[in-house]
Amino acid sequence: MRPGLGFLDRIRQAPPSASGRSSHDVLLGMADIAVTGLWALSGAIRRVAAPAHHDSSITLTVLARTVVAHDQDVVMLTFAAVDGAPLPPWRPGAHLDIHLPSGRVRQYSLCGDPARRDSYRIAVRRIPDGGGGSAEIHDVLGVGSQVTTHGPRNAFPLTVPGYGSPSLRLRFVAAGIGITPILPMMRHVDGLGVEWSMLYAGRSRDSLPLLDEVAQFGDRVEIRTDDVHGVPTAAQLLGDCPDGTAVYACGPAPMLTAIRAQLAGRDHVELHFERFAAPPVVDGEEFSVCVASTGTTVQVGAKETLLSALQRADVWPPYSCRQGFCGTCRTRVLDGRAEHRDTLLTEPERADGMMLVCISRAALGQRLTLDL
Repeated sequence: MRPGLGFLDRIRQAPPSASGRSSHDVLLGMADIAVTGLWALSGAIRRVAAPAHHDSSITLTVLARTVVAHDQDVVMLTFAAVDGAPLPPWRPGAHLDIHLPSGRVRQYSLCGDPARRDSYRIAVRRIPDGGGGSAEIHDVLGVGSQVTTHGPRNAFPLTVPGYGSPSLRLRFVAAGIGITPILPMMRHVDGLGVEWSMLYAGRSRDSLPLLDEVAQFGDRVEIRTDDVHGVPTAAQLLGDCPDGTAVYACGPAPMLTAIRAQLAGRDHVELHFERFAAPPVVDGEEFSVCVASTGTTVQVGAKETLLSALQRADVWPPYSCRQGFCGTCRTRVLDGRAEHRDTLLTEPERADGMMLVCISRAALGQRLTLDL
């Protein structure tokens, strides 16, 4: 028998009879029919068209727009689905990736009632020197405007004592617009008989958004402003924080850094936090990147993120969270090796040359060329 013949070929080339005719073997004939049928079936399967792409985006329209801070810098938007359909459910701590008319993608915490399926609610502070997302919302999104989203995601989930958490009590800490993910948490635990307290900090009462809704919780909440009490220490933010406490904090990076330092070594106190600014660069080294489309070389400082260095050079890749968990800033590395500092990308994605420019860097001694 010739080498290289497949199973089907070997069956069809049964040994000839003495007269030169193919031997008539019933079993071989049946095998031939069976294998031929299977081959035809597998071919049909291989020709099945790939499933059509499913667009999971949801178009939202602005139902209401309300200024919710006396300094006029925070606006609350209420959205509903354009087609009136029930919206996907969410839990306290969740956020939306909002695709704005300009093409920008920004993340905003949901601050409404998770029990409502007819609307979503977010609150946005105007950041004059930000990336333009907050200004667009303040200046462009009026009632009737439309945006898209893929539904809620939760990078800051709440676990309640007695309902999955080993902690005994909760301490909430919010500063300014950091109230947005904390407010639904407060509402959720308030009716469960859980021991909890909260400190709400800000520059002044006029700068604090949603103050009337926070005040409804009475003496469980302490409101502290810099203009009256001075900038709070971490100990003042945490208050009475015995073992068995779970702390949920949202605010600027200096506040969160101070709280983390205060709780260092407190093994029996949980800390959960969400920042609304990029985390500081730790153990960074200077490196350079080349923008493939223009050949421009950009120097990245040791304490600077790659994303901020690109923006400084007027190169604007898409981005959203600036913390390495949303994936909006995925960029392909054409040359060089990245030091991945995210937990989002899969190993196949990394092997394929992808990196998150908001948080990852060049590996030591490497120069990157980016597909930008």
